[in-house]
Amino acid sequence: MPNERDDPVLSRRRRDLRPLAGLLPFLRPYRGPIALAMSALVLAASATLVMPVGVRLVIDRGIGGDPAEVDRSFALLFVVAILLGVFSAARFLLVSWIGERVVADVRKALHERVLRLDTEFFERTRSGEVLSRLTTDTTLVQAISGSMLSVALRSMVLVTGALVMLTLTSPRLTALVVVLVPLVLIPLFAFGRKVRVLSRESQDRVADTSAVAGETLEAIATVQTFNLEPLRDQRFREVVAAAFTAAVRRIRVRAMLSLIAGIVVFGAVVFTLRVGAHDVLAGRMSPGELGQFLLYALLTASSTAALGEMWGEIQRAAGAMERILELLHSTPHLVDPPRPRHLPADAAGAIRFEDVGFHYPSRPGDRALDGFDLEVRAGETVALVGPSGAGKSTVFQLLLRFHDPQAGRILVDGVDIRELNRTALRDHLGIVPQDTVLFSASALENIRVGRPGADDAAVRAAAAAAHADVFIEALPQGYDTFLGERGVRLSGGQRSRIALARAILRDPRILLLDEATSALDAESEHLVQEALEAIARGRTTLVIAHRLSTVRRADRIVVLDRGRVVAMGTHDELVRDNPLYARLAALQLLT
Repeated sequence: MPNERDDPVLSRRRRDLRPLAGLLPFLRPYRGPIALAMSALVLAASATLVMPVGVRLVIDRGIGGDPAEVDRSFALLFVVAILLGVFSAARFLLVSWIGERVVADVRKALHERVLRLDTEFFERTRSGEVLSRLTTDTTLVQAISGSMLSVALRSMVLVTGALVMLTLTSPRLTALVVVLVPLVLIPLFAFGRKVRVLSRESQDRVADTSAVAGETLEAIATVQTFNLEPLRDQRFREVVAAAFTAAVRRIRVRAMLSLIAGIVVFGAVVFTLRVGAHDVLAGRMSPGELGQFLLYALLTASSTAALGEMWGEIQRAAGAMERILELLHSTPHLVDPPRPRHLPADAAGAIRFEDVGFHYPSRPGDRALDGFDLEVRAGETVALVGPSGAGKSTVFQLLLRFHDPQAGRILVDGVDIRELNRTALRDHLGIVPQDTVLFSASALENIRVGRPGADDAAVRAAAAAAHADVFIEALPQGYDTFLGERGVRLSGGQRSRIALARAILRDPRILLLDEATSALDAESEHLVQEALEAIARGRTTLVIAHRLSTVRRADRIVVLDRGRVVAMGTHDELVRDNPLYARLAALQLLT
């Protein structure tokens, strides 16, 4: 999880319900269903408020009187009960639909925002933290935007209506109730603030469990290879224990809130009824009026208690919404220009780095590139070699515009890439990474990643050009075979050929190869290398080279060290004139 002391966005804390206002844009499209739900809520509450009046009529006019009058009174109560059931069901249906619809929209908005955040955000934010906000926090918001909010509003309407009816029934007793109400509300609000703080802490600890579990599952092969199961299990137990401890603290405060609310609310009712009983004995009230007052008092008490219960949940939802808004309001450091320039559809693919200086945000004192100059002519193949940390991968990162340099500029066909829309820029780039990432989908869909709109025939042609068609057709369902999470059902060479097929399907003007043959067996390397030569023909190609066979095929070799170009030439020239290259060549460039 990001260090909140260092991150002003994630360190914001509010002590009120203002974060819930962030739901308004998501509720606004559903004004019609909300109006219907509120109408059903008011009608159901009105039916509830009519009930005590019917009880008074039964007691004062029916008991000991005309049996027909009793029947009419009970018939009235039955009709009211039917109306109450119908309107309550309509309210539940509508608010539940609204809650589901709103949380779906919130999740979509969050996911869309996350996809558009830049690399710097993910360098300081764990994926488990993001997943927690997409799942746990949005589930809490679902409750507040649906049934929880409905219950809270219903309770408020009932409290208001019951207080009005109490006043009409007995102003003297109502005055007593009004004096007692603040004694109920003060502890509710005091404990509600505490619940809010503890709920936020509890949600943060739950996010920690997601982060640790996600990290372990993503590296399960490494965990099992190094027998780290006990260590990772212990780590998960620790974060689960911390989440449990935080949840118990929140539950204890909620329980204390319920205890105090129950004692104070119903204690106030009992005291009020004692006074009312003496009024009946003195002839100031009829038995029916006391019964009516009793029901309205109980309705006020139960609704107030429900508000107290809901207050804690609303505080918890406010904490969840605060976390969601933090993510929704996160802005990428890289932005596209308001009026981007355009590369021509037949762009040649010439590349130029001019005095580029760059350091990663997480390592400000360590320059990854320092005064880096490089020109790659259109259609040329240039190999980048150098020891670890020389800046080879950084060149790719900057060209793909995952970061912007702090000094200098990068040109594609004479246009500064900061003046281009990033999507348009990347349409001209294709990459074959050393570690191919596959999605939980079929072979067909994994290749189609290269050009999502491509038809099946184009996908199959790309697979054939990458020498991937033979092994794909041998799979149980051929191109429709599910490849497993991260492509676990394929070998390293097969995954590399899938990546090549993507690049071929994309048909880019500039090809970036983080040499995919460095960890392959001889047969797989031959097939991949053959496909690489075919796809690179006629394109501008930058290769991070790990093997001499790749270096020898390049038009030029560029030697990097500590973020600078230290030598450039052919293999024979560099072996003769550059000690660093000669040493790397002696080690087969495997650095």
